[in-house]
This record gives sequence, structure tokens and C-alpha cells, in this order.
Amino acid sequence: MNLFAEIRELVLTALDAEGLIPEGANRDAITVEPPRDPSHGDMATNAAMVLAKPLGRKPRDVAEALTARLAQDERIATAEVAGPGFINLRLAQSVWQALPAAILAQGVDYGRSTLGQGKRVNVEYVSANPTGPMHVGHARGAVVGDALASLLAYAGYDVTREYYINDGGAQVDVLARSVYLRYLEAHDLSVDWPEGSYPGDYLIDVGEALKAKVGDAWIDQPEDVWLEEARTFATEAMMDLIREDLAALGVRMDHFFSEKSLYGTGRIEAAIDSLRARGLIYRGTLEPPKGKTPEDWEPREQTLFKSTAHGDDVDRPIMKSDGGWTYFAPDIAYHYDKVTRGYDWLIDVFGADHGGYVKRMKAAVAALSDGRVPLDIKLIQLVKLYRNGEPFKMSKRAGTFVTLRDVVDMVGADVARFHMLTRKNDAPLDFDFDKVVEQSKENPVFYVQYAHARIASVLRKAPEAGIDVSDDALARADMALMTHPAELALAGKLAEWPRLVEIAARNTEPHRVATYLSELAAELHALWNRGNDETGLRFIQDDPATSQSKIALARAVSVVISAGLGILGVKPMEEMR
Repeated sequence: MNLFAEIRELVLTALDAEGLIPEGANRDAITVEPPRDPSHGDMATNAAMVLAKPLGRKPRDVAEALTARLAQDERIATAEVAGPGFINLRLAQSVWQALPAAILAQGVDYGRSTLGQGKRVNVEYVSANPTGPMHVGHARGAVVGDALASLLAYAGYDVTREYYINDGGAQVDVLARSVYLRYLEAHDLSVDWPEGSYPGDYLIDVGEALKAKVGDAWIDQPEDVWLEEARTFATEAMMDLIREDLAALGVRMDHFFSEKSLYGTGRIEAAIDSLRARGLIYRGTLEPPKGKTPEDWEPREQTLFKSTAHGDDVDRPIMKSDGGWTYFAPDIAYHYDKVTRGYDWLIDVFGADHGGYVKRMKAAVAALSDGRVPLDIKLIQLVKLYRNGEPFKMSKRAGTFVTLRDVVDMVGADVARFHMLTRKNDAPLDFDFDKVVEQSKENPVFYVQYAHARIASVLRKAPEAGIDVSDDALARADMALMTHPAELALAGKLAEWPRLVEIAARNTEPHRVATYLSELAAELHALWNRGNDETGLRFIQDDPATSQSKIALARAVSVVISAGLGILGVKPMEEMR
């Protein structure tokens, strides 16, 4: 059930009946949405403004004809023309009264959409180098990616959650050498840590495990004896650590893809050959980069991908002068693999430092798919950590940064996840360890969970007063008894949920869900607090029938909060302590 979609369909039907939609008119441009000023009505439509020009009529004339038709429908209490031709609608009270029962009948599927029509979407997120524990920046990317995947699945897409293991580059060799040094320390040998290595304490256990596996066989041995095996051992150990960190945050991937699997298998060559077949690979010389003058730039002929043919600023090298691949080549091959797997839509969640990588990656996917598969890239801005308003210091365990596990251990996964979604992904985020666990209305995660817990307390107490609060019984409640403007306003907020889901999914913005839940919780708390002074607004009344109608509304709120928190990966609370 989507009330906004139903009223939009009513508007379109009325337009057809009045002959107000000329052939070829853009029906998609006709909207029904909440008015900017709630005092203007429940919903507003731009239909007359959209159709006036193709009809060759004044917008107000179109609007007046449309309002006369709309007013004949029993769902419409009033239809009024405003300004140059907008139409403000007020719905009949019976519409709002019927909503709680409809929500209870659908349960957490209320708001679930068929928008995606089963299209296959690959959401790649986190994809941290397997060189150590994940830091707080990875945490935000993990939460945004995971919530986005859940949102798209809720909106009717077939979603795959994917992690790209960057295990093919030089950093994995550095990891292997660092683990080897911990291995030597496990044998009580003194070592010197070179600059650029990974000296964090997290590798101590890996060094001990390597000692348990190979004993003293690698002591005093050259790299060619142990490097490759140590690299595999260390990478697997780090990926086990990363999986544990992700699980602590409530993130589980459907698929892990290894960059290393692209090398020596012909897969990179196949991707480049696909571009070559399209005339997009050539030998050439690039202009000096911005900030470089011809005097301090040595031009050289390179193998290039003609990414400018698909919207990039410059063409990009894919092969180094020694004949090896650039870092861009395996990324092309990886995305080629995703394209050949048959996805309809690719989404990558990258750190803010990858901003310069967006155009070239989009160009590659556009070329490889002949423009069939869109690639969206979500950049995750930095998280600034505070405690008592002061910058929070680094983790001793990691050596250089605050880890994801530090955050989860200090505030819990639910708090971390919700707060990471209170701002849009490309906006910086302040995370104060004290404020995010504060029990006040200024803390959105507390306020939303408290709303759910308050409703749960009503559902526990009502049976003591002889009130049947099963969903079946509440769905049959006499909702004509729900007449107070504050109750009807809360029902109106519930009506926005299906529309919000589709808007958030279309715009790939899961933070909209967190914002909506905060607004819904505020409406519930406001109604609850008014009941302190107006006894007729309390959820449990002397009359069981009246109580059921009020509790049905509250239960519908808890259903929507539960569904929204499910998308965000946060558990609804039954009670607060």
C-alpha cells in the first residue's frame, strides 16, 4: 500500500476523464507529494502546471477542471487551487483511520516496493586492503554500503553484497615481510622495523601462528624461500580478522573477490582486449598533468585507454614502461567480470580519497558494457572522532588509527550504525563517543529506539487491562474512534513511508531512512507527551474499544520503525535500560 501512489493514480484517472492529458505528454512529470507547508493540506500535485503548456491553456483553468473531478472521490475532503495552478488536497478522515489496519495487515512489508523489478545490482563496499584491522573510515563505508544494499533489496532489487580483496599489490608484500618480522620475534629474535612496514600489535598473533605452522624453518632464509607462502598466510589471517570486524558491525558479504585471481589467468588481458576491440586502446603520449610544466615533465609513449571517449578528462595509462600493468588495469578487469556476470547496475562505495578515480572507472564500465550497465560511485567522507568534545586519540592496537572494533566495543553496533547514517555519505561526520550514547531527544538513535520501546511497553501493559493487542485484533479495531488531529497527523506520517523508501532507493541515499525514522519517532513522542495532560490521548483508556484504536496506531508506528531499522541494520528495542 502506497497512499501517495494511490492518490497520484486518482489524479491521472481524473485527468484522463477530463481529457486533460494530451497524447505524448510526460505522465512521469506529474507528482503527488507532501506540500512544503503542512497547513496547505495533506498532499499537493503539480499536474496543472505540467500540462498547461501542452494543452495550450492557463494552469489555473486546468487546475479548476481537475479539482472539480477530484472532489467527487470519497477519499478527497477538499481540493483547492493555489498560486499559479498547484492543487492542494485534504484527504477524508476515513483514509487516515483505515491506514493502521492496512499497515498491520502487511507488517514489515508495508513500504516494500517493486521499484527495482528484480534488476540485479552489485554493491561493492569496504574493500579495505587486507593489511590490518579496519579503521573508523572503513566502518562508515561498511555501514553505508550495507544499508544501501538492504534499502535496494527492500525496494525490489536483486542485490549482491561484494568485497573486493586488494591482495594483488605491493602492499601485500609489505604485509608478508611485517608478519615475517613478527615470526622472528616469536622466536625471541630481535628485529628492526623498516619505514613503511606494519608494526601494529595485531600482527603479533599472526607471527605466533606462523611459527606454529613452520617452526624455525624460515629463520635466516632469504625472501624467495618464504615470501609467497607468507603472503598467502598473512592475507588469509587478515581477511579472517576483517570478517570478524565486519560481523561485529553486523555486516556480512555475499561474495569476496580476490584481485590476485586476476593475475596470471588471462582475465586482465581479456578485459583489455575487449576495450581494444572497441578501438579504445592505443599507444600515445599524455599532456603534462595539472601543475606540471613541460620543463619538469618527461613525455613518454604509453599504452593508454581512451577514457575521454566516455566522459573522462584525460586518457589513462594501463601498462607501465616495464610491461607490467598499472593499478588501473586490474580494476578494469574486475569491473569487466562484474559486467559479464550479468548485473544491471553496479555501485561502488569508495573512500573520499578516491574522488579522482570516479570518472575513469565510470568510463571503463561504460565502454565495457557499451553503455548498458551504469556505475554509481558513492564517496564516503571522513569521520571525526571526539570524546567529551575533544579529539579522540589513536588506537594502540592498530598503532596508527582508531579501529572499527574500537568503535563497536565502545558504543555497540546499533549505535555506531545508526549514527553513521545520520548524514549523507558525502558529508563529513562528527562522532562523539559520549553524545552517541546519551539518553536524550538530541540523540537520534536513542530517540528512535525509545519510541519503539515505549510502544512495546504499551503492548505489554494493555493485556493486564483486558485489551487484546494481537495484530489480528488491532487490525479489526474500530478506527472511527481515532479522531484527534494529533493522531491523524501521526497516521499521515506513516503514510509517507512507502514514498520515502522509493525516493531513498532512487537516489541511493539510505540516510533518508534514518532521518524519516527520527521524524516519526518525534511525532510518536509528541503524542505520548500530550497524553500526560490530555488523558483522552493516552493509549490505554477505560473503554477497551477506544484503547484498541489508539494502540493499533501505536503498533503501526512500531511496525514501520522496525522495518526502517531493519534496513539500517539496527535492532528495535523492546525496553530501554
